[in-house]
Amino acid sequence: MTALTAKLADQVLSLPCEDRIRLVDRLLQSLNAPSREEIDRLWAAEAERRIDELDSGKVQAIPGEQVFAELRKRLGK
Repeated sequence: MTALTAKLADQVLSLPCEDRIRLVDRLLQSLNAPSREEIDRLWAAEAERRIDELDSGKVQAIPGEQVFAELRKRLGK
């Protein structure tokens, strides 16, 4: 990171949260990243797809406690 970039980052981090959010949105748009609305739409579609798979029986849900127990076992905790 250049000195100018570091100075700019320090200034940006001192901005109020809402201003930083707007700035992040503009920076992401400049990178041709998907908009917040597009991301929300994609996540909503993914959620609907997963619900349909559960409702149709295509996939079976795993209880959260079982998932966490398996993770603890793998991590040796």
